[in-house]
Amino acid sequence: FVNQFKIPSYVFGENHPEEDCLVDVPGCPVLVFINSRSGGQLGGDLLITYRSILNESQVIDLGKEAPDAVLRRVFLNLERLKNNGDEEFAPKLEKNMRIIVAGGDGTAGWLLGVVSDLKLSRPPPIATVPLGTGNNLPFSFGWGKKNPETDRQSVLSFLDQVRRAKEMKIDSWHILMRMRARKEEACDPIAPLELPHSLHAFHRVSPSDDLNLEGYDTYRGGFWNYFSMGMDAQVSYAFHCERKLHPEKFKNQLINQGTYAKLVGKQGWFFASLTHPSSRNIAQLCKVKIMKKPGEWRDLHIPPSIRSIVCLNLPSFSGGLNPWGTPCASRSRDRDLTPPFVDDGLLEIVGFKDAWHGLILLAPKGHGTRLAQARRIRFEFHRGGAEETYMRIDGEPWKQPLPMDDDTVVVEISHHGQVKMLASHDCRSKSIFDPSSSPVAPPDDEDNSDDDEDEERRKFGAADTFKIPDEVDISHLS
Repeated sequence: FVNQFKIPSYVFGENHPEEDCLVDVPGCPVLVFINSRSGGQLGGDLLITYRSILNESQVIDLGKEAPDAVLRRVFLNLERLKNNGDEEFAPKLEKNMRIIVAGGDGTAGWLLGVVSDLKLSRPPPIATVPLGTGNNLPFSFGWGKKNPETDRQSVLSFLDQVRRAKEMKIDSWHILMRMRARKEEACDPIAPLELPHSLHAFHRVSPSDDLNLEGYDTYRGGFWNYFSMGMDAQVSYAFHCERKLHPEKFKNQLINQGTYAKLVGKQGWFFASLTHPSSRNIAQLCKVKIMKKPGEWRDLHIPPSIRSIVCLNLPSFSGGLNPWGTPCASRSRDRDLTPPFVDDGLLEIVGFKDAWHGLILLAPKGHGTRLAQARRIRFEFHRGGAEETYMRIDGEPWKQPLPMDDDTVVVEISHHGQVKMLASHDCRSKSIFDPSSSPVAPPDDEDNSDDDEDEERRKFGAADTFKIPDEVDISHLS
């Protein structure tokens, strides 16, 4: 059973002559990437168990080696083997290969970005082991949201699920943020480590990139699950700061979730109309424009009471909640709304008024305020009553300064492409091409509005736009 998952050492460039006689191609060879600092002690324990079962070379500790370096080495060696006459083993190994990533949503997003950027001829599909606090990515594809057991039998059971899992494509999204550079300061307008890894890593667009404007700092990155702004992002930012200051207090998933709930109450979001000024409401903070059809921008009306906005790709938010739900037939017809498919090229845009509104999601058919579905979204922040707001990408929050003069801060989200995930039998995500899903016409393949974009814009992951600096502690990715 175990031999179905093993990859011989020579595929990693290591010299093991005794393996030269291997003729049976493994049915489900896996590359396992583990954030050993995620989940408290669990990440390290999982690393030990996987290495005791598989070839140690195919189980990578992300704290010691970056995934892009490993994938480049493996696929270059496979190409070398094919060029040297291996017409059986190497091609089949490449065709059957799958990836397992164990960590939080940030770690999973890192791997997805790397695979996306490497542009492999056969990119391996990815299964995710939940080792974070929210675990929205694993939950969306049926891998659960509770931290796993780390014993041998549990790992073997998970490997068997990976072997039987089906492939599913999901949309990926590009995010661009532009603000005027503050020339009076010697450092960046935002400290690099304050931005999510997908945005801060390269600091700003390269001088040769036509997205860069003179006198402005332009950041870019990507996400797979959601971008949010406002109330929820502020709570997440407080949690992130607390965990950074006192990491020893965040070793248990239940304790983490309890701390998160306390911060919601402490910040007054249950009585937001009394404790928070209206200048922090989304409609007062910014103008929102959306594009559902190529080239057709329109203003999106945001109700004045909305204090949090979520642009959602997957049906899992804040630990497994589904803010969009499933619109009834009449609403779908009257407002042109569809179920939340993960591969239809559309983001679901949902609003929330306060924490009580968020608790509605716990009800069987509860959902937020459905605002729209769009293939591109643009936020424009002008001078107003707030000095900053809070934003979050796939669980990574930051505090965003807003204009103090006549300048504009712009955040624009656009469809980037697709990546392959592995889904278990408990998968909650729906494909637009799945016969069991509601019948909806597939999206048009062509989007002329994106044809003239610079290729650099479409990179995140293994490219410098996403590469995590050496000094960054990857434990905060979970």
